[in-house]
Amino acid sequence: MNWKFILTYKPFLILLFLINLLGTIYGYYWYKYQLEITPPIFIPFVPDSPTASLFFTIFLLFFMFGKHVPYIEALAITSLLKYGIWAVVMNILTLIITGSLNWQGYMLIASHGAMAIQGVLYAPFYKIQLKHLAVAAVVLLHNEIIDYVYGMMPIYPVINEYMKEIGYFTFWLSIFTIVCTYHITIKKNPNNSIHK
Repeated sequence: MNWKFILTYKPFLILLFLINLLGTIYGYYWYKYQLEITPPIFIPFVPDSPTASLFFTIFLLFFMFGKHVPYIEALAITSLLKYGIWAVVMNILTLIITGSLNWQGYMLIASHGAMAIQGVLYAPFYKIQLKHLAVAAVVLLHNEIIDYVYGMMPIYPVINEYMKEIGYFTFWLSIFTIVCTYHITIKKNPNNSIHK
């Protein structure tokens, strides 16, 4: 079976668009209580995962009409990969520490794992250049500062005592994400350099 055909098949794209749109809405709702106690200036930087899926939803909308938005594509793949992996690791860490995980935790593992996977699967279709990745990298690392210097990271009460270690892990996860994105988009698809 041709996976590229499936990924570009219009009914599949519509389904994926709707799933991501609904997931984005639910994601912002999931952050509702944290956003209520967040200083207004930091609100755009708190709901990381739903913003990642929002970028991907926008990409899918344009992609269905044969158009590209490279800055959005770069933001989508980097944030999907980073926050997808991050949420999976944090929930597994919670499971290790507490010995159990509620159904929402397992749901987050599955949904965020899928986020990372879908971002990577569409890598051959992105038209990302170095300048687009550079902007996404700044956004990713800027969010790092907001989360771990100003304390705006997602609230996981069980693992709060490991925040320094989590911040260190997250920084290197960002670096891994930027390097990985470069290799699977720009380096693997050098023809992207001809696109404006």
